[in-house]
Amino acid sequence: MLKDFTKLETFLVVVKEKSFSKASAKLGISQPAVTQQIKFIEEYLDSRVVERKKNGIKLTKEGEDFYKIVLRLAKSIQNAEKDILKIINKEFTFKVGASFSIGHYIIPRHIEEIKEQIKNDVYITIDKSKRVIDMLVDKNIDIALTEAPVQGENLITREWMEDELVIFSNQQIPQILEKEHLFEMNWICRDDGSPTRQLISEALEEIDVDCNTFNVKGIVDNSTLAKETIAHCIFKNRPTVSIISRTAISKEVKEKRLFEARLKGVKLTRKLFISYNRDRRKDAFIEKVNKYLLGIKV
Repeated sequence: MLKDFTKLETFLVVVKEKSFSKASAKLGISQPAVTQQIKFIEEYLDSRVVERKKNGIKLTKEGEDFYKIVLRLAKSIQNAEKDILKIINKEFTFKVGASFSIGHYIIPRHIEEIKEQIKNDVYITIDKSKRVIDMLVDKNIDIALTEAPVQGENLITREWMEDELVIFSNQQIPQILEKEHLFEMNWICRDDGSPTRQLISEALEEIDVDCNTFNVKGIVDNSTLAKETIAHCIFKNRPTVSIISRTAISKEVKEKRLFEARLKGVKLTRKLFISYNRDRRKDAFIEKVNKYLLGIKV
């Protein structure tokens, strides 16, 4: 079993996430595949290592002992990977494709650490999610970071992190908005084809709100343009608002140049995803960057 660390990695993710389904999303494999790998480990050890509970999973005594051993093994493999990368010592530029919110507001703060992890330069291309995925399919980038899961038999997509969306304005607005407030504001909306627009529309439909009935003053096709439009808007009769990743405006909110709000009874969140080509799943650089990204917390 030690020759196939994949099953051990699955075990570590199950323990970390305390859930088979969450581990499945993180690993980018089906839940039955996760169950099968844990079953293989238990048959190999002739012992139960995991017990399923209503609120998650719990390790057995044997599972706890096994977990400590696998952690030590994982650390040794991580150290070995660093040494291997030093031997490989390729000089190249690792290319990351990212959608606007990720490319402008999340990934830049981690570029130096990624460079350190792979001992090479990193270049970011920022575009709409669909174009980023097209670049990945055409192998013009090494890894794609998007707000929507990617379909394709030649691609691997893994759930990365959860991102919260908030309503924001350059004027003071209530921190908690009733749905009636939404019709009293001017709106800068995302274009119909964007995953963000689709997510927002579906969330509002659950509280019987149709965003097509808002007082729309403009349509933008990315988060950066939404942020700049709101920051410089001059409508005085009522607040002008839009919806954006909370990460994108954290600095401006702290400095009170922008103001954020949440909609009562609605939590606007979306999953962010990592994708790469299946034929590079064993690539040392892809694995290194992948592991680092999965450890990031917004």
